[in-house]
Amino acid sequence: MRFPLRGAVVVAALAVLGSTQVAALAATDPTTTPEAQEVQAPQEPSAHGRKDIDVQLLSLTDFHGYIRPHNDTANGTIRDAQGKTIVVGGAPYIATHLEKLRSGKRNTVTFTTGDSFSGWPAEVARHADEPTIEFFNKIGVGFNAVGNHELDLSLDFLREHMGKGRCFGEREVDSCFRDSDGRRFRGARFDFATANITRKGGTRPVLKPYVVEYFQGVPVGFINLTTPTTVEGSTSFQPSLDNLPLVETADKYVAELKRRGVEAIVVNVHEGGTAGGVYDRCNAGPSGPAFDFARQASPEIDAIVTGHWHTQFVCSVPDPEGNPRPVVEAGFHGKLINEINLKIDRRTRDVIREATTAVNHPVTRDVTPNPGMVKMVDYWVAKEKQTSARRVGAVTGDLTRTRDADGESTLGNVIADAEKADSADAELAMLAVAPLKGSQSLRGDLLFAKGADPADADGAVLLGEAWNAWGYANPVVTVSVKGSQIEQALEQQWQTQAGGTVGFAPLAVSGNVRFSYDTSRPVGDRIAPERVLIDGRPLDTGRTYRLALLAYTLLGADGYTAFSGYTDAVRGSRDYEALRAYLAKGPVTPPALDRAVALTAP
Repeated sequence: MRFPLRGAVVVAALAVLGSTQVAALAATDPTTTPEAQEVQAPQEPSAHGRKDIDVQLLSLTDFHGYIRPHNDTANGTIRDAQGKTIVVGGAPYIATHLEKLRSGKRNTVTFTTGDSFSGWPAEVARHADEPTIEFFNKIGVGFNAVGNHELDLSLDFLREHMGKGRCFGEREVDSCFRDSDGRRFRGARFDFATANITRKGGTRPVLKPYVVEYFQGVPVGFINLTTPTTVEGSTSFQPSLDNLPLVETADKYVAELKRRGVEAIVVNVHEGGTAGGVYDRCNAGPSGPAFDFARQASPEIDAIVTGHWHTQFVCSVPDPEGNPRPVVEAGFHGKLINEINLKIDRRTRDVIREATTAVNHPVTRDVTPNPGMVKMVDYWVAKEKQTSARRVGAVTGDLTRTRDADGESTLGNVIADAEKADSADAELAMLAVAPLKGSQSLRGDLLFAKGADPADADGAVLLGEAWNAWGYANPVVTVSVKGSQIEQALEQQWQTQAGGTVGFAPLAVSGNVRFSYDTSRPVGDRIAPERVLIDGRPLDTGRTYRLALLAYTLLGADGYTAFSGYTDAVRGSRDYEALRAYLAKGPVTPPALDRAVALTAP
């Protein structure tokens, strides 16, 4: 069932979707003028004599490039309130469901709530996320709130490449790939928007803060917001940018929209919460920053669409004046489509709040997949095999994750060298090769013997092999830290666990560093500064050094907290690109395992 929004917490349920043949999608052109968007068909008056306008909002969130239907539990299924598994997702099915949902609607807009990019699917990630843009263009996305992952490369990349289609690097190698229709990449036919990301120290947003859509001449404003964790996020780490607070920013642009005569206002915020985990329900105690925002933000906001947490719920939360409004999140990876239906009083141009309905629709696969999207997915999956077979470097011997007794590995040492090489001024580099917590960044070996791909040869490193060996789209960052922090980080290789055992989480260091440690001494006192040599000179605990490392490690996510208080951060390449650039310089020889020495057996 659908629900009118009354009360503090209300439940929405699944709308049944039939299994019918559908025509190819006709994309909505986001450059259409308000006059062109106006529907001329007459409206029937309501019981109160009004001529109300019905507006349909359709949204996806945290898509992360999942154009291909996935069959694993995490990415290809959801569960209903009874625990029944529903198989969902994939661009061909999203397209079909959108066509059905739009059918018969006079006024409809489709948008996304951020993190459209930076996923793991190889067919998208290895083509600069351009397949996602092709898909969104084809399904008629009108605008995209900037999520943290929209900034995983840079603001310029988002604005110039994703937005305008400007190429970087070599065409058909680094960017500007031919799409499934044979056309060169031209960028998004929709807007990227955020009201609360600014240049460092500034107050003016770096992109448009809101989008106004017109329906039968009546405007609806969509304020777009980005999670405040973006600037210091482990993948979106952007030291040249700032986040403004959500509530204050939303209220500022509510006031601006109202001055422009916009009364119907929606917030599209890439920030989330949790409300029980069932896709069409809301539990009795929804919590998280999205709900904190919903309880505090201006009562002039009529609906709040959220994302970021990869959760799913359909809730109603009272605004500061006690009036209910929908707060929704539609999961992740294209498994759900959220639909909100607004009824707008033509006379006041405001939303009739009690008539609002909201529902999360599962993207089921019991419908006919859109043929054009099937073609598109098949094209990019096939192209990925060609892209991954491209040679990017060479090795003279095996680079493996296997650690010796002192904690070193040939692959770990090479990647620490690649981090240092990626930086313009790093004096040394560190890499967490086996963190006590967080993600394991070393994921595969680079072997000398040729692999199964026909394009491979002894000693050759293919793009797919390099990609699978290291990285999860994390940037290399160069920062200023004290020598005492470097000593502390080396000490944190040993951490006492529950039960009193000591875990060993070795750090790889660049080739200009040598250190020894003494495991006969207590945890926290196993490194002597005079036995840490950087370019042959002992570590000076009072001196400031320029250190290159992954942002994930810098921020303590791997369990090393020593770098808190770092300064002068400069973002470099993502891990993938840093390794490929290092391999491209010439054949890489497995380095000696002589950078760390245990004075006693570990």
